[in-house]
Amino acid sequence: MNKLDNRAIRYFDMFAGIGGFRAGLDRAGGYECVGHCEIDKFADAAYRRLHQPKESEVYYEDAKTIDTRTLPDFELLTAGFPCQSFSVAGKRKGFLDPRGTAFFDIARVVRERKPKYLLLENVPGLLSHDQGGDVCNNP
Repeated sequence: MNKLDNRAIRYFDMFAGIGGFRAGLDRAGGYECVGHCEIDKFADAAYRRLHQPKESEVYYEDAKTIDTRTLPDFELLTAGFPCQSFSVAGKRKGFLDPRGTAFFDIARVVRERKPKYLLLENVPGLLSHDQGGDVCNNP
């Protein structure tokens, strides 16, 4: 439980994959998932099998369809967004790669819901791509 007020920190899991963030937060304790978003049907099937989400948890297949007005309350946003377009291991096309625009879906949810905490996947090359111009200079 959250040591400040003895309740779990609620989180929404974007670009959840098979649930790496969820596995870590479940193991740490003191966190409650209110829903997840994952477009890959095979990753989502694995997520559901591994984590057995409660019926009360919301699910969005596509991050572009997230209606922030109807999301349950949450304090933490986790996101393991598609990183191939920025990663040094990928083709580094940035926002020219449709997967790279997933960054803007995260930014929209953060801007509209203003969670207290944000936990993003570490992507080597994210801030240095295009000499920092892509991510650092976009709203």
